[in-house]
Amino acid sequence: MITILIGLLLIVLALFGTPLFTIISAVALLAFYAADISSAAVIVELYRLASMPILPAIPLFTFAGYLLAESDTPKRLVNFSRAFFGWIPGGLSVVVLVSCAIFTAFTGASGVTIIALGGLLYPVLLKENYPQKFSLGMLTASGNLGLLFPPSLPIILYGLISGVSVDQLFLAGVIPGILMVVLLSVYAIYYVRDIRVPVVPFSWKNAWLSVKETAWEIPLPFIILIGIYGGYITITEAASVTAFYVLIVEVFIYRDIKIRTDLPRVMKESMVLVGGILVILGAALGLANYMVDAEIPMKILAFMKQFITSKVVFLITLNIFLLIVGFLMDIFSAIMVVVPLIIPIADNFGVDPVHLGIIFLANLGIGYSTPPVGMNLFIASFRFNQPIVKLYVAAIPFLVILLIALAIITYVPDLSLFLVRIFSAPG
Repeated sequence: MITILIGLLLIVLALFGTPLFTIISAVALLAFYAADISSAAVIVELYRLASMPILPAIPLFTFAGYLLAESDTPKRLVNFSRAFFGWIPGGLSVVVLVSCAIFTAFTGASGVTIIALGGLLYPVLLKENYPQKFSLGMLTASGNLGLLFPPSLPIILYGLISGVSVDQLFLAGVIPGILMVVLLSVYAIYYVRDIRVPVVPFSWKNAWLSVKETAWEIPLPFIILIGIYGGYITITEAASVTAFYVLIVEVFIYRDIKIRTDLPRVMKESMVLVGGILVILGAALGLANYMVDAEIPMKILAFMKQFITSKVVFLITLNIFLLIVGFLMDIFSAIMVVVPLIIPIADNFGVDPVHLGIIFLANLGIGYSTPPVGMNLFIASFRFNQPIVKLYVAAIPFLVILLIALAIITYVPDLSLFLVRIFSAPG
């Protein structure tokens, strides 16, 4: 009875905004107490977390992402994209989608993309005669596009929690991520076909100037990918190289970040986020340890088997569940809490663990922009000073396209596994 009362109290505290790590930690300690297991199990998980070789990649990539977000990289990235895609009818919408995807890949946070790039691109879209509703919907929905591209922080966290190779997850996300960008681009171009929007004629001079402008940032993704898949560096070493490279470029070459004023603030803000992630991660691992010991995933699986008898139905159910999780929780918390539950269940239905990771991240990214409480909707409402209901309506067409992409990603596993198989093939 006491356990039930404490559980109800925790639910009430969660509804009133108590920090998530506090709730998760309390649930873990309560569960261990009820099972008559020493609470030291939670501390053991924290120790195990600290000894994971890939752990340093989290603060290093986060720091690099914050440096890029605080610099003039968004402007340079938009200029680069526009020089190469602006000639397409409706090309500015393609510029928006490509820029947001690349930027989110490096920052690992779709909300940051909406704030940093949204403020830059929204006035430009309106000035060039793009409808307001269309512009709002596109900027809101495109904030999550880069979550499947390396070196996305959610991919690293998913690999850390699930035990799946981060290298393979990086590869697996490339084609599904491109699919999302392409489908949204096709829709955007089709939507503005009858609207007179200006185009930027392609010019080799402008293209060259944009390349020169971003000359120090263009090599970054290639350094990471060639370094990792060429066997020259590990993920953690790639994170170190990325952080050092971005620091030198943004502070000493472009000088967008001032050493005395901006750099200490960026370091502080990025490490506050990392600290929050690590605290939640430690608490979640403790709770996951209990769930495994208590065979909770197996009990859920036994219950589901009464109603779900095929892999297809399981994947439909999984997508619905993850979309709900996506708009109720931030992606980091969802990875830490939900992944340990679904992995053994998905394995029983024959879902490849790498493919499962891409399905998981795609769902949670879409959930960010799903009404009624998707996080990106509220961020966009605040950033563009628009009523939240207006954002609901604006985002729906783009969500439909993303859901089509999600269905393709879910039921065509080769999209996720094609590159993995190529690079994993012997010889």
